[in-house]
Amino acid sequence: MGIISAITALFFVFWYCTEAVVRACIPWGWRKRKDITGEIVLITGAGSGMGRLMAVEFAKRNAVVVLWDINEQGNGETMRMIKAFDGNVHAYKVDVTNAEEVYETAESVSREVGDVTVLVNNAGVLNGKRFMDCSDDMIRRTMDVNVMSHFWTLKSFLPAMKVQNKGHILTIASMAGHFPANYMVDYSTSKFGAVGLHSSLRLELLLEGYDGIDMTVVCPGPVSTGMLEGAKCIFMTPEYVVSKIMDAFLINEKMLFLPAGKSFRKLLMKFLIPEKVGLMIQRTPGMYTNMEHFTGRQKDN
Repeated sequence: MGIISAITALFFVFWYCTEAVVRACIPWGWRKRKDITGEIVLITGAGSGMGRLMAVEFAKRNAVVVLWDINEQGNGETMRMIKAFDGNVHAYKVDVTNAEEVYETAESVSREVGDVTVLVNNAGVLNGKRFMDCSDDMIRRTMDVNVMSHFWTLKSFLPAMKVQNKGHILTIASMAGHFPANYMVDYSTSKFGAVGLHSSLRLELLLEGYDGIDMTVVCPGPVSTGMLEGAKCIFMTPEYVVSKIMDAFLINEKMLFLPAGKSFRKLLMKFLIPEKVGLMIQRTPGMYTNMEHFTGRQKDN
């Protein structure tokens, strides 16, 4: 039985690897997209940036959109944009770092709108300072917004998804969640945590039999949303990134790296290239100092 089990296991390893390679070779435009009409989509950090753009895109596809943001004015503007084309939208002022406030507002959403079927953990902040220049409060806020808030939203909305074995969790992480970055020790740590939470939870759900709950983690490079204002980077536009996020979501892609080609090379570096080589690349003129003139936006959501 031992030999038969080993041969069977090897067969399935080969089969699953082949299936993954074939799937990766199929252009996204050829894959079936799901209909999200009537789905209740909750987006944190919806008052600006990519959160706002995603909210508009979901509403255009006839989803019921729930906006969460601590910035009430920005949230209201997103709501007005969606109502301008008769989209179905609801807005709530929420501090996602406050677990009790998250739980209470989640109950209000369930009572007033319905059970959330798509959760987009998007809210994020970035200090852009050297480790020793980050105050304790800065570090706590980065961890609270960028990763701890995910625990509170997931605990709020995952139970209803489990009951139906249906839903989708979209985690907006970062390439900094896979690779260290200068001036971003706290930010990178928080994004490593977000990626780890997403991956571990996905494994747990699959092992428990919840195969109807899809999960997508997004790891983009620098995006020109204002969060990295002043940094010397090659930016992607938020419109481009959101278009790719929506594509990945609609075809149930498990992981999205942006830009794709550059990210693939970075992944090879992570596993195959020695640390000293990576350090040498980081010391390339311009790379080590690309955050020296960072200012960021004055108000993060």
